[in-house]
Amino acid sequence: AKYPSTLSNQETAAAGSNPSNGSNSTHPSTMPHPKLEEALDKVDGFMAKYPTITQYERLQELEDKTKQSKVYFFIAGCTLLTGILYLTGGSKLLTDLVSFVYPAYMSFKALDSATDTDDKQWLTYWVVFSFVSIFEQCLFFLTTLIPFYSFIKVGFFLWLYHPSFLGAQVLYGQAIRPLVLPYLPQAPAKKVA
Repeated sequence: AKYPSTLSNQETAAAGSNPSNGSNSTHPSTMPHPKLEEALDKVDGFMAKYPTITQYERLQELEDKTKQSKVYFFIAGCTLLTGILYLTGGSKLLTDLVSFVYPAYMSFKALDSATDTDDKQWLTYWVVFSFVSIFEQCLFFLTTLIPFYSFIKVGFFLWLYHPSFLGAQVLYGQAIRPLVLPYLPQAPAKKVA
């Protein structure tokens, strides 16, 4: 297993494994479940992909000192940060962060990319975001009656921009574009070089 056991050498020996004699048998309760290990590997891969944001090197040092997986510290830090944000700003702040921070970051990246595909994706997202924000403000009295509205909103915005779904393009193509297009003057066709 990639992730260190949580038992000390004395506890491991008492459990039936003796690390000093080279025995590879491990007590079943100390081995992580295969699904858990797979999830930990995915989180570790994410952390390695964004080392500056996730403080990968510092967490690696902490893992070396404590013999506990850096992924556990990362998840604990994310949970603590989410709790602090929730306590200070409530669910509105959390939903606003989910719907704004990542899309803004990806929009900045799209501006400097060579392709136009991501530009279209994020421009479409912001158009849908604007429509949803206006709609939500106009019908605020209804949104307060919907239980777990904040969680539904987070899921909705994740659906809008997640690469597997690209819901913003679906919503724009099926609802917003047919509604707005008749009111726009016809633009001249783009020249293709």
